[in-house]
Amino acid sequence: MKRTYLYYELLRTFRNRRFFFFSLGFPLVLYFLIATPNRNRGNFGNSGLSAPLYFMVGLIAFGTMNAMLAAGSRIAAERAVGWNRQLRITPLTTRQYFRAKVITGYAMSGVTLAALYGAGTVLGVRLGAESWLKMTGLILIGLIPFATLGIVFGHVLTPDSIGPALGGTTALLAFLGGTWFPITGGVMLKIAEALPSYWLVQAGHVGLGGHGWSRTGWIVVAVWALAGAALARRAYRRDTQKV
Repeated sequence: MKRTYLYYELLRTFRNRRFFFFSLGFPLVLYFLIATPNRNRGNFGNSGLSAPLYFMVGLIAFGTMNAMLAAGSRIAAERAVGWNRQLRITPLTTRQYFRAKVITGYAMSGVTLAALYGAGTVLGVRLGAESWLKMTGLILIGLIPFATLGIVFGHVLTPDSIGPALGGTTALLAFLGGTWFPITGGVMLKIAEALPSYWLVQAGHVGLGGHGWSRTGWIVVAVWALAGAALARRAYRRDTQKV
């Protein structure tokens, strides 16, 4: 049952044309528009990273956040038509249901990662195999909070309201997290360091030979992930009690 549900969930998602535009096409187009004129800048905004590497990781953060939060829109739509109620009387467990949503989000994120890695290589991003693996690992870990937030939004918002909510949340977190420009000091840096989106962007620092995240980064991502999981559990139970 769980494998069948996961299969059709993935199939439905990858047949969605909006996914290819917002999670893949849109970040790719933005990347080439923004990074190409700056491809020869070796220390973009005093970040220590080349512009192609900085924008590659920034737009990966933007695209993968969209991909993970998109689970919320699918959950909201299923709630609206009563599909969730039907699933609750099947052998599919709650854990298997959410696991399928998270795996689908990661599958979508993986496509975005691969596409932007390829685009970065075209514009001259060169890293060792170990750096690529470390950066990818940090990005995948950094997406955990967004997987939980997507589930929360899906259970507290309606199909009419979740689109603007997800779009606004992604745009705000991307802006405050330094997707479009380096945040190097002041109050903005204090705010950014408290957000998981900032640490997604900071994953690019493995290109300098470092570990990518400080102790603060690990703590922030862990706190957001745990808080999001607690909220998701509560939202699901509250939604279930209404049935």
